[in-house]
This record gives sequence, C-alpha cells and structure tokens, in this order.
Amino acid sequence: MDNKTKRLTTVGMLCALAYVAVVFGRMPVILFLKYDPKDVIIAIGGLIFGPLTSFTVALIVSLIEMFTISDNGILGFVMNVISSCSFACTAAFLYKKRHKLSGAIIGLLCGWACMVAAMMLWNYLITPIYMGVPREEVAKMLIPAFLPFNLIKGGLNAAITMLFYKPVVTVLRRSHLIEAEHAAGKTKINVGVVLAALLIITSCVLLILVLNGVF
Repeated sequence: MDNKTKRLTTVGMLCALAYVAVVFGRMPVILFLKYDPKDVIIAIGGLIFGPLTSFTVALIVSLIEMFTISDNGILGFVMNVISSCSFACTAAFLYKKRHKLSGAIIGLLCGWACMVAAMMLWNYLITPIYMGVPREEVAKMLIPAFLPFNLIKGGLNAAITMLFYKPVVTVLRRSHLIEAEHAAGKTKINVGVVLAALLIITSCVLLILVLNGVF
C-alpha cells in the first residue's frame, strides 16, 4: 500500500474503534453525565497524523453517533465535536510543534485544560436548549456537576492516552501502517509517565466515588 492508502486505512480503523468506544465504553460519572473513551482514540490519531486527523475522526464519529445512538440531535453532535476537538486537536497541535515525549505530555495536559474551559462555556450556552430547562438551572449545575465531570473526563482522556499511545504506535508500525518517525521519543516505556498516568486515573476514580456518595 502507498502512504495515502495506509493513512486512510488507519484513520478508518480509528473511526471504527472510536465509535465502538462510544457504544460499549460508556460509564456513568455523575447525574446524567457519562464518560466514554472515544477521545483517547481521537487523540492518538491526532498525535500520529496531526490535528486535522483528530478533527476528521471527531466529526465522522460524532455524525454517526448522532444518527444511531444519540438522543440530542444536532446539538449533541455540536457538543461532541467541541468536546473531542478541544482536547484532541489541542494535544495534537502542541505535539506537532514539539515532536518529542515532553511535547506529547504538555499537549495532553493543555488539551485537558482546554476541554474543561470550553465545555464549561458550551454547557452553559447549549445544555439549556436540549434539556429544555432555564439557563439559570444549568448555571447552578456548572460547579457541582459539569466542572467535576469535565475534570474527570479530561483527566481520564489524558492519562489513558499516555498509557496507550506507545503500544498503539508500535502495533501500527509493525503492521506497516505508519512510519517509524510517528513514535514520540524512545520506544521503551517511560516509568514516570506510566506512574503519572496511573495516579491521574486513580484520582479520577476516587473523585467519581466521592461524587456518587460511595466515600
């Protein structure tokens, strides 16, 4: 296969995996808000091929989601695209500027922060419309519900991407679907990154338990 065909094949696989993550990976976090790991796959695609790939995969998956499993129509589609792109495109853009492990980590952390900020604004603007409630009611939910949810979502996205980026790249390289230069830094696992990712995941899980009154 030529490089263009390889890239199209890989992007198609990422779209399929991201959609499967939406369908089978959803878990409740707080109230009606649920987390799914599709943004991890979208971010990995962006780290490999660039922010445009993240945008493309987010757009395709959100569109398919709108026509299959979503109850929120075009507004849900818009929110999904904004959420995915604010995280994944930010991470991919910064990694493209600093193409090494530190750039990937900085990109993921900035993507996390960008997603939280963006979704706090867009939850305030759009959520009242598709929920059919006054904006004042949604405003009351921003700090106790939407803020912790988006912190958890962004944290899990960043941490899981840290853990799975190298293995995914290794598999794709061995399958001859991408070239060697797409790997960030050295090929061996960075213990510090793994420990940081596990700490973030543990913190997010504990926060979910606290929010649901388990602790």
